[in-house]
Amino acid sequence: MAATAEKKVQVFDTEEEVAVSLAKYIAHLSDKFCRGRGAFTIVLSGGSLIESLRKLVEPPYVGSVEWSKWHVFWLDERVVPKNHKDSNYKLAYDGLLSKVPILPANVYAINDALSAEGAADDYETRLKHLVNSNVLALSAASGFPKFDLMLLGMGPDGHVASLFPGHPLLKENKRWVTFIKDSPKPPPERITFTFPVINSSAYIALVVNGAPQAGAVQRALGKGQNSEKLPVQMVSPEGELTWFLDRDAASRRAKMFRWVPKCCLFG
Repeated sequence: MAATAEKKVQVFDTEEEVAVSLAKYIAHLSDKFCRGRGAFTIVLSGGSLIESLRKLVEPPYVGSVEWSKWHVFWLDERVVPKNHKDSNYKLAYDGLLSKVPILPANVYAINDALSAEGAADDYETRLKHLVNSNVLALSAASGFPKFDLMLLGMGPDGHVASLFPGHPLLKENKRWVTFIKDSPKPPPERITFTFPVINSSAYIALVVNGAPQAGAVQRALGKGQNSEKLPVQMVSPEGELTWFLDRDAASRRAKMFRWVPKCCLFG
């Protein structure tokens, strides 16, 4: 795990401005990695994150991003059929994948015919095959797969992926992908990347909107010391971590943050 990730915090007046800036950020990294090595490995989350990606399916990005070079993965997934309302795959398909020309073979959904344990094992095996075929790199520091960009959301309790406060899976340090059968948030059965994989990433964007998350944001980014870290506080990539917050999510720590005009972020 990286001890000192480079961390940036960007706060915007509205969720709309978050979405505009996030699209620009993702398109910039896509271009960087596609130019550098001919591919872009991106990890999606569920929840409100997909809605925040809506600007990518609009001009100029829908016509300029090299979608055919994208490889799409999931940070976590509910063990339900792909057409189920709780499926993170369905959420991403409806909001993004069905609207851009990403190659179907480059979309790595879980095998929804398997049990939670079987689906986790299968997903990890598939990742190892992608390492062997040079689609995925391995981190020289950790030995875990190194994704170009992970897009994370955060729950009001500070959970990320399907890694919840106080759960034993927070300490998992051997597996790439693991499973949970007792998620405190339904549905109970899920698979999830582990923290060693999350923290081997080149870039992580934490996208948090809304007042219900303000308490966890305050705790995660404040200077106070708590005996037990929230899962979001364990996010520490080898590369760069950027928080994208709207004003409501940042409301309890307003004095900490610099409000950034949407036109001036990544010029």
